[in-house]
Amino acid sequence: MATSAKLAFGTTLEKGATAIAELTGITGPTISADTLDATSHDSPDGYREFLQGLRNAGEISIEGNFIPGNAGQVALTTDLNDGSLDSYTITFPTAMATTWTFDAIVTAFETNAPFDEKASFSATLKISGKATLNVTASTGLTDPWFVVSESAVVTPDEAGDTYFYVATVLTGVTSVTVTPTAAAGVIKVNDNVVATGEASSAITLGAAGTNTEITVTVKETNKTTVTYTIWVARAAA
Repeated sequence: MATSAKLAFGTTLEKGATAIAELTGITGPTISADTLDATSHDSPDGYREFLQGLRNAGEISIEGNFIPGNAGQVALTTDLNDGSLDSYTITFPTAMATTWTFDAIVTAFETNAPFDEKASFSATLKISGKATLNVTASTGLTDPWFVVSESAVVTPDEAGDTYFYVATVLTGVTSVTVTPTAAAGVIKVNDNVVATGEASSAITLGAAGTNTEITVTVKETNKTTVTYTIWVARAAA
């Protein structure tokens, strides 16, 4: 299977609505958790036991070309002197549809001016509180979502569940089709592309009394895939 890796080129960092220009590297956040030793004389087999303690969102390290007139770079030095806490956003390239959002204080800012190289800078941001990873998902299926042929009775696997369903059919039914509906994106039924509002090819069911899994996915450009699972339950003989 081909890799799903994405190129990081084009990733940006903004302080509020102000871009920090010409970055060449953004590292972090490095999220970690303390551990608490919960070992006692009763610990099984003489092994230590641990609990997770408080979490730390860590730091963001950045480096780039030093641009004295850039408002974002200047703002870093201002915040370092003022001790200000501000909001930041790391935005990955469009194809990744992902951002990190967090509040941070500036704890270090350094410029570098070697005689035979470009002027550069580096800075460190200490995150206060939680750093949130935001991933944009595809819209997914729209009303009426999907129809399973052979008069299948479709119900959520659990009350209110959006992504898992059970479709019950009679004993004599040996195959079904699925007709999905989506306003946008590429729809696949068991990895085969299906147009919105059109039936899939016939899907062979297992023996009477067994369940057959069917997967429906919707993927919009530059968004993550939304997956729906249908278990078709063929009644026992």
